[in-house]
Amino acid sequence: MSQEELFLDSGAAGQLQSDVTKKKSRSLLGLVVTGVLGGSLVALYAVTAPFLAPALRKVCLPFVPATTTQVENVLRVLRARSGTLVDIGSGDGRIVIAAAKYGFKASGFELNPWLVWYSRYKALREGVHRSTSFHISDLWKVSFAQYSNVVIFGVPQMMDQLELKLASELSSSAKVVACRFPFPTWVPEHTAGEGIDTVWVYDAKAFKSHLQHGMTRKTTPEHEDTPESHT
Repeated sequence: MSQEELFLDSGAAGQLQSDVTKKKSRSLLGLVVTGVLGGSLVALYAVTAPFLAPALRKVCLPFVPATTTQVENVLRVLRARSGTLVDIGSGDGRIVIAAAKYGFKASGFELNPWLVWYSRYKALREGVHRSTSFHISDLWKVSFAQYSNVVIFGVPQMMDQLELKLASELSSSAKVVACRFPFPTWVPEHTAGEGIDTVWVYDAKAFKSHLQHGMTRKTTPEHEDTPESHT
């Protein structure tokens, strides 16, 4: 074999090896890109799923942070109160933490685990972790009977159902503070603030009496007028 033929053969072999190396590199790059993309999608789902899940429920309780004025109004209407307090849909925990600083034994119930974990961290950082607790739970699956003060940032679609739940569970000495939206049939004891910062205060003794009265009217048959006989 001539030197020219050897040179051509070695050149062809080198080109073939180069092509194989390029194909392996492309294959490896494809696997890396696929892995990164798949991992990103999983991470995105893990982060957003807790936020999107409530929106798929019949009644959505979105996370809208309370303003400083709203927190102040809640504490102002409860300034003469003490004992246990629960924030239904506690979000980032600001109401619970503020209440704990005022001496309440405060708890928060929130469906979004990321917000619950953040609330626990925030309570620890601000030194009130011993007087606060945060729970990952659906409000419809929890009994609030043990709480003497209830705070709720609700939406209109849920307030009528929540009326029945709280009226059946709370003691007569409890107070309920509604923020942003009032309860549809309860008569507030008093209000504080204005606009989106308005809070409505309800006395459990009054709305439980209202519920019992309504149930009595439903269960008591109305007297039907019977026609008089004429002779």
